[in-house]
Amino acid sequence: MSLKPLPYSRIAGTGGFLPGDPVTNEALAMRLARSGIETSDSWIIERTGIKARHFANDNDVCSDLALQAAKLALQAADCDATTIDLIIVATSTPDMIFPSTACIVQQKLGVRGCAAFDVQAVCSGFVYALTIADSMIRTGAASKALVIGAEVFSRILDFSDRTTCVLFGDGAGAVVLQSSDTPGILASELHADGRYANILCTPGTVSGGKILGDPLLKMDGPAVFRLAVNVLEEVARSVLVKAERTAADIDWLIPHQANIRIMHGTAKKLKLPFEKLIVTVAEHGNTSAASIPLALDDAVRRGKIRPGETVMLEAVGGGITWGAVLLDL
Repeated sequence: MSLKPLPYSRIAGTGGFLPGDPVTNEALAMRLARSGIETSDSWIIERTGIKARHFANDNDVCSDLALQAAKLALQAADCDATTIDLIIVATSTPDMIFPSTACIVQQKLGVRGCAAFDVQAVCSGFVYALTIADSMIRTGAASKALVIGAEVFSRILDFSDRTTCVLFGDGAGAVVLQSSDTPGILASELHADGRYANILCTPGTVSGGKILGDPLLKMDGPAVFRLAVNVLEEVARSVLVKAERTAADIDWLIPHQANIRIMHGTAKKLKLPFEKLIVTVAEHGNTSAASIPLALDDAVRRGKIRPGETVMLEAVGGGITWGAVLLDL
């Protein structure tokens, strides 16, 4: 009796959602000036490559953004929400302490019964979530997953700190990942090193109905930069070895959209031309766990990334966490 081969997983559809109108550097600079904080369009672009970002309305929560991206991904995959048997939301800005944002998205989609949970790995969250969904599909625990990265980072920004508040934005991106007889996700790898937890964190918590500590984002930018370029190169090369591919096989590199200098540094170390980089940080800012699926969806819908091409996803985030996924679209 022959054993049935284990399935692969492939991305069947992508979706992305950005709330409200773009907030340009000039508009943000005017907002900060009213509080006595000086910055400028040229200062932000020179250091980050960011020209604009989106901020959610006061009444919007993470699940609202996630829902819109999910609907577009389902539409692109030509599948009904009732066929989904796994929902994973990567987020650091959930609707509430519990239940998970994934359960709330499930309810808003009008479905029930399938597994639903959140993943918290900050900017690496989508890579973590995609790797988990791939593993569950390949072991038969799921057959069709909705994997979402969604953030409302504007809620945890310190608008008196120009070194951080200019970097981040809100948004959501999603993919439908389904079982397949042909390989889609070729290899992945995840890592973390808690020794560096304090270089990028939001160190507040809730106790007895009060906030303990500081509920706003803190970042040691130079320390993050030094770590990011090195770990991203290492994990990308490790994933290529696992997949029995080389950097020359990469058609497109989609790094976490944090800072154009980090992105260029990673491409340079992999000896990839900048033309192979998918870059949306200029228009989106750093949307944390949403940045990679947003960039993927943008490139797919523009016709830049085409079916059959090989894509490397890689991210580094608070924790610190980092990881990479190599896939054939």
